[in-house]
Amino acid sequence: MNFFQKITKNQTFFIAEIGINHNGNIDTALKLIESAKLAGCDAVKFQKRTPEIATPKSSWDVVRDTPWGKMKYIEYKKKIEFGKKEYDLINKFCKKNNILWTASCWDAPSVKFIEKYKVKFHKVPSACITDMSLLKEFKKSKKPIIISTGMSTEKQIKRVVKFLSQKNLSILHCNSSYPAQSHQLNLRYMEKLHKMFNKSVIGYSGHEMNLSSSIAAVVLGAKIIERHITLDRSMWGTDQQASIEPLGFARLIKDVRAVEKSLGKPIKIVYPEEKKIMLKLRKYL
Repeated sequence: MNFFQKITKNQTFFIAEIGINHNGNIDTALKLIESAKLAGCDAVKFQKRTPEIATPKSSWDVVRDTPWGKMKYIEYKKKIEFGKKEYDLINKFCKKNNILWTASCWDAPSVKFIEKYKVKFHKVPSACITDMSLLKEFKKSKKPIIISTGMSTEKQIKRVVKFLSQKNLSILHCNSSYPAQSHQLNLRYMEKLHKMFNKSVIGYSGHEMNLSSSIAAVVLGAKIIERHITLDRSMWGTDQQASIEPLGFARLIKDVRAVEKSLGKPIKIVYPEEKKIMLKLRKYL
């Protein structure tokens, strides 16, 4: 039994994607970790980039409005990026609160950086599953790996799975629109992922605004659910509207736990409580 099979053996594993919703503020990041823990999440995830590598040069000098005024896009990316000081605090805070953490790494130096914290697993973002040089860096870590499949064709998914191997791999079905539209979620594709990659754990990474699709994903067999978390959807940032506020996250997890109990087994069972009613109402047994 591999890492992902172990953590999903008894119930769905929830990852709260903090990403860059902290807007470069460590206090906000710590509040998000605390909120995720209180909601019942098993892990939180950040995003780690080396801005000069992960940001296309064509975008560097594009000026955009930010909470800190107008600035070039590359400067904005540097502004919201956490370094050693912040990740030391994140690592310590997560240990204190007994919640796992990791980060989606967008470049090789970021993988090496996050590796120093001995995270339990790595995450390859949807945007990077065609980057073979980066995948090699992930593979070198010999850690369990999650991949998200947004924006990817089946051919691309098969290629990355073949390269990483199905062992100790989790594959998350995903639509990378922010926010994603319900009619484009195509949740039933997870059924095919289960058949194609039966040695891997299949899950769902959602960017839609509702909660019901994540519950449906669990019914369809998703063992890992990843959703973005925010303190307030009205906060500044590109991912905030596709995120769930803490109370919504808690409700999602509560509903999924109820659904897990309801699913049962693919056999017909007449329970003792039903038998009492049967004896009372049926003329012929």
